[in-house]
Amino acid sequence: MKMKYLYICVLAVLVACSSAPKADKIVDRQPAIFPDYVGVTIPSNMAPLNFKLVGGGDAYATFAGGGEQFSVHGSDGSFEIPGSKWKKMLKAACGKEVTVSLVSKKEGSWIGYEPFKMLIAAEPIDGYIAYRLIAPGYSLWSEMGIYQRNLESYDQTAVLENKMSDNGCMNCHSFCMQNPDKMLFHMRAKYPGTMLINGNTIEKLNTKTDKTISALVYPSWHPSGKYVAFSVNKTNQAFHLNDRNRIEVFDEASDVVVYDVDKHEIVTSDLISSKAAFETFPTFAPDGKTLYFCSSDTCSIPKEYKKVKYSLCSISFDPATRSFGTTVDTLYNAHIDGHSASFPRVSPDGRYLMFTLSGYGNFSIWHKDADLYLIDLTSKQTRPLNEVNSKDVESYHSWSSNSRWFVFGSRRLDGLYTRPFIAYIGKDGKVGKPFLIPQKDPDFYSRFMKSYNIPEFVKGKVKVRSRVLALKARNDKGIDVKFAEK
Repeated sequence: MKMKYLYICVLAVLVACSSAPKADKIVDRQPAIFPDYVGVTIPSNMAPLNFKLVGGGDAYATFAGGGEQFSVHGSDGSFEIPGSKWKKMLKAACGKEVTVSLVSKKEGSWIGYEPFKMLIAAEPIDGYIAYRLIAPGYSLWSEMGIYQRNLESYDQTAVLENKMSDNGCMNCHSFCMQNPDKMLFHMRAKYPGTMLINGNTIEKLNTKTDKTISALVYPSWHPSGKYVAFSVNKTNQAFHLNDRNRIEVFDEASDVVVYDVDKHEIVTSDLISSKAAFETFPTFAPDGKTLYFCSSDTCSIPKEYKKVKYSLCSISFDPATRSFGTTVDTLYNAHIDGHSASFPRVSPDGRYLMFTLSGYGNFSIWHKDADLYLIDLTSKQTRPLNEVNSKDVESYHSWSSNSRWFVFGSRRLDGLYTRPFIAYIGKDGKVGKPFLIPQKDPDFYSRFMKSYNIPEFVKGKVKVRSRVLALKARNDKGIDVKFAEK
């Protein structure tokens, strides 16, 4: 049996990596493949970008770059690229190009397509990405979890699945500077609380106070790890009978606060917690001295929900004294430009701020017109990221630790499920064609019926065991967070 198994394995390798036949005819077009990896820019430490030829059929793909070359056979037009050959080639072609040539058999003849290229960036990508997997529902769920994916392979492991907490909700996972040892997420419904991982310490926090309108919601770590900015939101949702945006999620009230990790205290300012405005989606600059957030004038909700348009603002923050500045600056003015900003995120090098722009409101993940925009914080110029935007939703996004990559959620494939895409951005602000995070099976996304929610880059694997987190959530009464005395 062992010899038979060895023979099958060797045969599979030989078939997968056999020489491609010579084309009988050449067509002047590139092949249609899924996922679309034609002309993408990828890191040298990315898992193989397996793909399939649309329409299937007997086919061969030849990869060449950096002096390396190999061919892969796909009897059904589906190519599973050998990991060792792929990694060797990408290492050799780092900073250069890989050329992919395809031939397929049509009516007894081999048809050759125009080759396409993949650009291999000189800068690597963080090794992991974390996300929540959830069905694309509205208020009900059965299974969900926070997972981490090794980008250098296809390995996915659970940080925590809700089956370990009586199927309660968990959301808003966040990392301090892409550090897997500094993480938090919220538990809702059953065993409510905020789970905060700080090195070897795990705390469960009870974050609703008598001076805040809700428990803590949307987070952003201070780069020091000593603070976390949060919004507090009184949120509701409604459904459309006849609108391309299926659902509306809106705030009846919201403020921004900062949580002191060591003292378990909340501080804020009247400038970011005003009854005359909705403030939400805070995010710290990488130097820790500026806090960005979104702000809209209040109005009658839900009657005037389309009048809610968020400007992108900032205020200074002094981490030594936990104090805020006396003025608020506006980077994107919704009163002038007529759209609504959400999800601001600053690149770790401090050069760029990326945000989502849509027609109104702040929950842009359900808005078909939602696109990504980029602000150059040096020149203050703002532009749409046409290189990555599509006709459907582009929403949540985050940066890699070296500021050369960003990941974002998009519904461009089918309009329903959010899928994770990665794009390269150079120091000059030029953005490469985005690529869908690869799976071992190229047909994976056509069968997988969950959305990827809040994709976040992580520099390594979260080591805390799921069982430890689940027991902490279930059995710990939690630490009561307090509002700091003035």
